[in-house]
Amino acid sequence: MFAVCEEQELLVRHVKRCFETESIYVDDEQLEKYIGLARYFPFEQVFPWQKFVIGLHDCTYWKDTGLPRWPDLFCELGRGAGKDGTIAWESVCLMSPYNGIREYDVDICANNEDQAMRPVRDVIAAFEQPKYIKKLKRFFYWTKEQVVSLKTRSQMKGRTNSPKGKDGLRSGICIFNEIHQYENYANINVFTTGLGKKKHPRRSYYTTNGDVREGPLDDLLETSEEILRGGEPDNGLLPFICKLNKKEDVNDEANWPMANPSLPYLPNLLEEIRKEYREWKKNPARLPAFMTKRMNISDGVSELKVTDWENIIATKKELPDLSGWSCTCGIDYSKISDFASVNLHFRNGDQRYDISHSWLCLKSKDIPRMKCPWKDWADQGLLTLVDDVEIHPAYLADYIAEKKKEFNIEKLALDDFRYALLSDALRKIGFDAKTYKNVKLVRPSDIMRVATMIDSCFANQWFTWGDNPVLRWATNNTKLIRANRKAGKEDDADVGNFVYGKIEAKSRKTDPFMALAASMTVEDALPEAKRPKPKFKVFTFG
Repeated sequence: MFAVCEEQELLVRHVKRCFETESIYVDDEQLEKYIGLARYFPFEQVFPWQKFVIGLHDCTYWKDTGLPRWPDLFCELGRGAGKDGTIAWESVCLMSPYNGIREYDVDICANNEDQAMRPVRDVIAAFEQPKYIKKLKRFFYWTKEQVVSLKTRSQMKGRTNSPKGKDGLRSGICIFNEIHQYENYANINVFTTGLGKKKHPRRSYYTTNGDVREGPLDDLLETSEEILRGGEPDNGLLPFICKLNKKEDVNDEANWPMANPSLPYLPNLLEEIRKEYREWKKNPARLPAFMTKRMNISDGVSELKVTDWENIIATKKELPDLSGWSCTCGIDYSKISDFASVNLHFRNGDQRYDISHSWLCLKSKDIPRMKCPWKDWADQGLLTLVDDVEIHPAYLADYIAEKKKEFNIEKLALDDFRYALLSDALRKIGFDAKTYKNVKLVRPSDIMRVATMIDSCFANQWFTWGDNPVLRWATNNTKLIRANRKAGKEDDADVGNFVYGKIEAKSRKTDPFMALAASMTVEDALPEAKRPKPKFKVFTFG
């Protein structure tokens, strides 16, 4: 026996419960035929996890309808586990007569040609082994681009994001390779519109972890969490997740099979991962992919990122009714012709609550590089799209004025450069640095001071942001930068002061997070009583 993660244990319980309470069965004969097809691949053996996945995803059916019980598979594996080989094997199984469905086309979908074609090339390489090629040519025809089953007329092809030919798909199964690279559902939806034209339509999502957040991968992880931990109906999704339970698990080699269940059978891969581990320990920032790809857990290297992704996703908690509460307001934008954000910040003891809204200028030159589903965010009301040459200051001022009707905005904060452009619009709604003294002009030293508190709020998971993917995305785009020290100062000790910067200058916006940081620089303006005081009625007794 070797170590398995919590998600694996929960999945086993879920599958057992399904077999105990539902009228389903495994087609054992079909599974044996499928396992027999593996002999044509250069596998030393079929791993137990592969039998488990193929058996449930491709060979388990409802007794009354004969439909697949788990037509959708989400399979997250550490790098090197044999993902492409499994895709290749599954493809041949479903194309074969053992599936019993003619023209059951297999479409391998990916963001680039290499990922889309790798499983196709694996099948071709397996079929062209000298000991099998003569026999297999009686059953399959292949070129460099596709594999065709001569008996079922099923085709296997690699598909990329090019729109050419996607509308004409008649897939039996769509297999998405490295789903972590998908930023939205645009191409996924096009690929899957052809499903349903063939009997027993299926989807398979194979992937490692990745750095693109708030996309389909995070949605699949959240859905899996609801199924495995929340008891939600699985709706036909089999969530097979392999990862470390926590980052500290990486320091014990015995835990590595949690992320890669093939590892106990692959001594060469084990030695390579040992080498990478030693290099990663010396310099984590140099090998961030070790944790993300090998161990399927976000690294969140402290020298780079604001906090771990786990702490960011923990902000996704329902906001209380904040009507009448006092709050502070932070504003940030890099260029008024690009992106802008306003953050309303509330506090009750240690707990912090934030309401964030942003604006995106549709004339921004950075839009083609933005790796986020910004159109979906606009549909959700979290992002206002401005079809103009710039985001006029009145947009932000009008939003703040509207929120003043609902909340007591005690103080507003933004940096000096931004204030020069917004001052007239803000003065009209009652905010001015000199006259009303309710605007703070934020300096880098203010950000250094509040960074410690922000770090504490993340570490203790005191932030509540509701379901705001824009703010989560911006936070994940932000890195810590050690503040410059002044040479010659006697008190210039390296005390770990930090300011914030962008991980990538063009495509990864940080304005929503920086607006939050600005709002926290004036947190002391909030009254001790966080909730509005109750109104007392006066009664006179005669």
